[in-house]
Amino acid sequence: MARLQGRYRTEIVPRLMRDLGEKNPMALPRLDKITVSMGIGRANEEKKRLEDGLRDLAAITGQKPVVTRARVSIAGFRLREGMPVGCLVTLRGRRMYEFLDRLINLAIPRIRDFRGLSPGAFDGNGNYNMGLAEQAVFPEIDSGKMEFTQGMNIAITIRNGDKERSSVLLREFGMPFRKD
Repeated sequence: MARLQGRYRTEIVPRLMRDLGEKNPMALPRLDKITVSMGIGRANEEKKRLEDGLRDLAAITGQKPVVTRARVSIAGFRLREGMPVGCLVTLRGRRMYEFLDRLINLAIPRIRDFRGLSPGAFDGNGNYNMGLAEQAVFPEIDSGKMEFTQGMNIAITIRNGDKERSSVLLREFGMPFRKD
């Protein structure tokens, strides 16, 4: 069991039950999945960028990424339907908790000029989305060997949540939200 998962079961669930006034632990907000994606715009021109993105995303998440392909052709971007445009990983279970633990405790503190995550990035269902400007904030990536900096999007899907309840859950996990 991942460290953060054990902490969720032993410490966070009882605290959430008390704070949110729920008697049933299954009615509490909980993590469903984390989706990490990289949009690689020049993947059709330079195959090396796609290969590097796949390698870096696999190193960061510990799981093999899936190549995402264009759904429609756009002549202005020189893009044809079916061309590779990025990569994606969906994490669940133990790997999801391990990734969130590394994100909160290792990657986010390494972001330059970091002033906290935006508390307004929740959608209507309580899911949280954040973007990172470069993959080098993760310790698995050797910045000396890195040829391209590549941004990524991290979508945290939460069950049984709305904006407030999901915010309480992520604060309990230790997400450093900005105080407005």
